[in-house]
Order: sequence, then structure tokens, then C-alpha cells
Amino acid sequence: MTQANQEETYIIHAKDKKKMLWIPSGRFQMGASQEGEYKREYPAHLVEVNGFWIDQTEVTNREFMCFVEATGYVTVAERSISWEELKKQAPAGTPKPPDSLLMPGSLVFNSPKFVNGLHDYSQWWKWTIGASWKAPYGPGSSIDNILDHPVVHVCLEDAEAYCNWAGKRLPTEAEWEFAARGGLDGKRFTWGDEDPLKNPKLANIWQGEFPINNTGEDGFFGTSPVGSFPANNYGLLDMTGNVWEWVSDVYNENYYSEFSNMKLCKNPKGANSSFDSREPYAVKYVNKGGSFLCHVTYCENYRPSAREGTTPDSGMSHLGFRTVSE
Repeated sequence: MTQANQEETYIIHAKDKKKMLWIPSGRFQMGASQEGEYKREYPAHLVEVNGFWIDQTEVTNREFMCFVEATGYVTVAERSISWEELKKQAPAGTPKPPDSLLMPGSLVFNSPKFVNGLHDYSQWWKWTIGASWKAPYGPGSSIDNILDHPVVHVCLEDAEAYCNWAGKRLPTEAEWEFAARGGLDGKRFTWGDEDPLKNPKLANIWQGEFPINNTGEDGFFGTSPVGSFPANNYGLLDMTGNVWEWVSDVYNENYYSEFSNMKLCKNPKGANSSFDSREPYAVKYVNKGGSFLCHVTYCENYRPSAREGTTPDSGMSHLGFRTVSE
């Protein structure tokens, strides 16, 4: 299924022609080992993972387009919306929205002129009818000039469909974090401890005042072409910022507490059940890596230990994926 270069630890995958790097098996401290991180990242615990291949970059619009052209696949954002399915994520008694809103679309980031605090994300996230992976800003937009940017507006089902076509899979959270750290166990970022706000050339994140003013000091105001920033010690690109990445684990904010008295956990697969106290009715899966929208004042998630959860049917302007293989 692959062609291997005998002098380098990488392969060019036969199906999607994507470069994959070999990550040898090893142990690391998973989770936050420094003070001041989010509660859901504690406690740090010793994890062992088997070796695996991982995409050097996030899956791009060009690569996802090849998959769609080969299979005729239609993403969730392009399909009709079922209120019967949607209301399962909402509190009991939630009224049905107007039919005019139950149309195919996705969540698009819009920078507001002002905000009333940072507690209400609906101030900058807008449900946009007609937004999808091929129209990332809604009707009239396209990917023609951003084919080498990561694909976005893909939900978990879409990412898994691509994996199935390519003969690969999504990484586990443990695999993803092990790869992201690049052997720098205990460091705050994938490159070490240097603050990316002081050196904006390290990653594509938000500079300025979130969400009103992005100064674009890193060279980008939205997604960037994959590989625009330095690689980590394993040669992987964009493990910090650009877009969030789906992994296969169910999200539970209390999951790491299960490891408090465990000396070593081998190849963990994630929580048995989902829980997010901010949205207790929703079933979520883990996202890793942060995005171009992350800023320390709101979402300091551009760290390898950072973890968030998203409902599997959600697509957004800053959410993509990469794949792995044995």
C-alpha cells in the first residue's frame, strides 16, 4: 500500500499520495505537567504508545477534493438537517428552530466590531447556510486559491470517511500528543518553552485582541498553507495552531483522573463516556492542537497537552484532521 524511502523514515501513502512520518514507540508524560493549565489536562500520567505512521501535515483541500471526486462523498455540512437528531444534544424542551434555519450549512467565524465579554461565543460564530468544505465562508466563496490550506468544515463522520477511503484512521489522543511533543517531554509547546506571542513565526495563532482585532503578525488572518511554520523534532508540521484536529477519543473532561493511581497506561483509547460540564447533554470527541483563533485571553489551546471536545456532527472554520496508519 505504500512506497518507502530506505534512507528516510517516511512513506508516500499509495492511496492519497500523502507524506507520512514514522513515530517510534515510546513513553511520555501525557497531560499538563506545568502549573496554570486547564483542569481537564490534569493529572499528567505516564503513557506508552506503539509505533505508527502519521501524516506530516493536516489533510488539505486539494487532498480532500481528490477523495470527494473519487467517491462522490457528500459531507454532513452539505446534507439536510434532521431536527430529531439535533435535539438530542439540547436540553429537554428546547423549541424547534424555524425551518429556514434548518438548512445545510456550517459555523463560520466572523470577527465582530465589539463584544460584551468572552462568555458568549455566538458573538463571533455564525451559522452560515451554504458554508461547507468547498465554500468555507458561505455562498460565493471557494477553495480555488487555498487548495494547500487544511480542509475545514469537516465533522467526525467526514474525517472518518476519508480515512476509510485512504485505508488509514484517525490518531488516538495519546498518539497525537506523543507525536506533537516531538520528544520534548514536559515542555509547554511543541518547540519548547518560547512564547509564540513573543515570536509569531512559530505558529499560526491569533495575535492582537480576540476576537475583535487580529494583527496578523504571523503572516495570516485565517488558515495558512500547510507547512508554513517550522516542523517539530519529528518533522511534523502544524501540530500547533492553523486548525484544530479531530482524534478518535471520546471527550470527557474528567478522564485523566482515572490515571491518578496508575503507574503506566499502554495505548489508551479514550474515555468510555462523554462529559463536558459546559454542555452536559452533548456527546463530544476530542480535538487537539488549537487553531488560528486561539489566544491566551480566551483559548490558550496551542499546547500539546491542551484538549477540547466537539460534537461529532459539528463542522467549523477552524477544524480539520490528519490521519495515521500502522
